[in-house]
Amino acid sequence: MKTKKSFLAVLLLCGLFCFSAAAQIQPKIESYKTGESLVYEAKFNRAVLRGIEIAAVSFAVEKSPDNRNFLVKTKAESKGTLSGLVLPDFLQSYESTVDGKNFSILRTVKYDRQGERVRRSRADFDYKAGKVVYTETDPNNAARPPLLAASGIEPGMQDLVSAIYALRRLPLAVGKSFEIKVSDSGLVYTIPVRVTARQRQRSAFGKVWCFQVEPEIFGKNRLIEKDGTMIIWITDDARRLPVRSQINSNIGRIEVKLKRNK
Repeated sequence: MKTKKSFLAVLLLCGLFCFSAAAQIQPKIESYKTGESLVYEAKFNRAVLRGIEIAAVSFAVEKSPDNRNFLVKTKAESKGTLSGLVLPDFLQSYESTVDGKNFSILRTVKYDRQGERVRRSRADFDYKAGKVVYTETDPNNAARPPLLAASGIEPGMQDLVSAIYALRRLPLAVGKSFEIKVSDSGLVYTIPVRVTARQRQRSAFGKVWCFQVEPEIFGKNRLIEKDGTMIIWITDDARRLPVRSQINSNIGRIEVKLKRNK
């Protein structure tokens, strides 16, 4: 069963967080840094509507309560004058619990508001049983039965948020291709990813060399079943920071840029 998603929120998160390939990660790159915080700004371009802020995405890494795993807290929120008018008003927050040893996703807790529609959900990843179980509830309607979904999974799965850290540990090089497994809303997607160029990009900390990465998230049976393309630029250094993403879809072009990090 497919669940309803916030299209714009998923676009923004995918622009930063949609890959994992645990079997090919590079152990020398430290992907999870307790206390790290990243803040991104998204702007919209279409016809006369150019360079208008539409959303902010932020996330921070901390230790989980058991002190063995990592907890990544993420928020994607609509901003600016177009919110609720030309583009949907939304707020999504994630709490992603990640295994401290093999960096696979263990649990995703999500709050999703689209206008007046609100949903709370939880996905639990059971690697011994080989499945993810997803439960979604409507806090505005206690009489509504929970929505349940389950899918088979393999070791090393990620959600939309935890996947950025696996991406940062991939052996990126021009010409390389990867096939990625990502779970969202209880479903599992295989996403082909290509590294197509190495370019200098402007960033919040000056011009930096970046890998140009192109994931195939649009199309039939993909994460987003619409027409579109996506490009992500990731620094070619030990930080492996995603500094920019360009998303082209039927609603227009969205530019996501890193504003600050610590």
